[in-house]
Amino acid sequence: MNDTILEVNNLSIAFESYNESNQVLFEVSYKLKKNEILGIVGESGSGKSVSSLAILGLLPKKQTKFISGEMKYLDNDLLKYSNSDFQELRGNKIAMIFQEPMTSLNPSLICGKQVAEVLVRHLNLTKKEARLEVLSLFEKVKLPDPAVMYDKYPHQISGGQKQRVMIAMAIACKPDVLIADEPTTALDVTVQKEIIALLKSIQQETKMSIIFISHDLALISEISDNVVVMYKGKVVESGSVDKVFKNPENDYTKALINSRPSVNERLKVLPTIQDYLNDTISDELITSVDRVNNHKKIYNSEPLLKVVNVDKEYVTKGLLFTKDTYFKAVNSVSFDLYEGETLGLVGESGCGKSTLGNAILQLDKATSGQIFYKGTDITKISKSELRLLRKEIQLIFQDPYSSLNPRIPVGKAIMEPMKVHKLYKNDAARKAKTIELLERVGLLEEHFYRYPHEFSGGQRQRIGIARTIAVNPKLIICDESVSALDISVQAQVLNLLNELKEKFGFSYIFISHDLAVVKYMSDQLVVMSKGRIEEIGEADSIYADPKTEYTQSLINAIPKGI
Repeated sequence: MNDTILEVNNLSIAFESYNESNQVLFEVSYKLKKNEILGIVGESGSGKSVSSLAILGLLPKKQTKFISGEMKYLDNDLLKYSNSDFQELRGNKIAMIFQEPMTSLNPSLICGKQVAEVLVRHLNLTKKEARLEVLSLFEKVKLPDPAVMYDKYPHQISGGQKQRVMIAMAIACKPDVLIADEPTTALDVTVQKEIIALLKSIQQETKMSIIFISHDLALISEISDNVVVMYKGKVVESGSVDKVFKNPENDYTKALINSRPSVNERLKVLPTIQDYLNDTISDELITSVDRVNNHKKIYNSEPLLKVVNVDKEYVTKGLLFTKDTYFKAVNSVSFDLYEGETLGLVGESGCGKSTLGNAILQLDKATSGQIFYKGTDITKISKSELRLLRKEIQLIFQDPYSSLNPRIPVGKAIMEPMKVHKLYKNDAARKAKTIELLERVGLLEEHFYRYPHEFSGGQRQRIGIARTIAVNPKLIICDESVSALDISVQAQVLNLLNELKEKFGFSYIFISHDLAVVKYMSDQLVVMSKGRIEEIGEADSIYADPKTEYTQSLINAIPKGI
């Protein structure tokens, strides 16, 4: 009896543009069995997502050339499928949770209707039946107040909540195969744990098979039965999770496993894949004595930023004869940030982290409270003063795709803020600086002329970071800035942020749901829950001895993994 549901054999794919052919997959093969979770890991740009998009017929037809190989679903040759065949297949038999929920949802439709659309299309439910089923799905994926969420537009909910809507849409028709492309990237650790448990319970209930694509090795090792390791468009190793992670044979796999930040010790420089492959690993540690001495230096001055009793309240106007409703996203938050300090800001999705960051940036004004930057209350400054402040305080966005203009090459996007703030004498100097920045974040000079859609999610995030540091700011708010990056690139970017902090005295507010990364980066840690500060203090102390149950639950939810 054949228990294989999906099969990829010797698949080679090239993308053709500008009269050039760029091969991205090289004889990739793997099998997905019925009721199996197959993990696919590898660096950004390794071909993980390309192979999955090919299965669903989602690669651009004019630019995609299938060089060799086959893809089979229940012995049906997917390479012979027409557009109408794929329309019947997608969402119904094979569904996908996409990597970037912010660009995968329709901004002009309420969330509930987007999920209901799938049910009406494939299961022929009435609108009333579809609504009830959507509310049930929203409960399953732990969305708060499903009836309210049904009527909200994507821009009105947090990144993590958008991802949960996408998951609800993907599992709506109980597909045979679910392709989960970085499905927990935007989720905090507690929700991630719930979603993984949810996917496993649905899999057991429906015998659904899952391809789980992730750069989080600990997570892959917890959820998967078997794993495929990809590097530069090739499968370099595959087998059971125990075999691959406990006894890796390939040097790249060994490097990938060892590049994860440790929660037990703090290396001065995180090792990257290249360090392992070239045997250039530094084992120099930042000791507790080093840390104490550094903190004495940092905190022996006036704060760079003072946040005092900041509130942010949103009002939803009531309809005829109904009252307005009020929601406090940030509630009496106060803390100080010093020059050369990294302040970690953690908490569950929707706790007010990003809202607080936007209030500091003056992108979304605080309802009340004061925010002092270099002694000046920036909640009361003029428009011309605010323009100057934009150079001083910068943001690395959570969603790299929507923060880049799709119509201009990335090189010009990085040069743009330099021109606005009149940095460097001419465009030639700005271009040279841009190429230097691209190389610094692990990209190449040739990437200067490429457009955002030609990069992977992780590569786009590096472009966003290069654009932010182009104007030499003093304070950078990193809003989930490494959540889309694979382990090795994450290490490169964290090393870069620390190097820039040391060289230029940058200060960071590091917003993330990844406690291991926040612990590694942070001097001080602020834990938020439901708009309030739950706990504040030295990062290592909070991690070693959390004072509240909420902080303890966040720490317990970190995948222990390999």
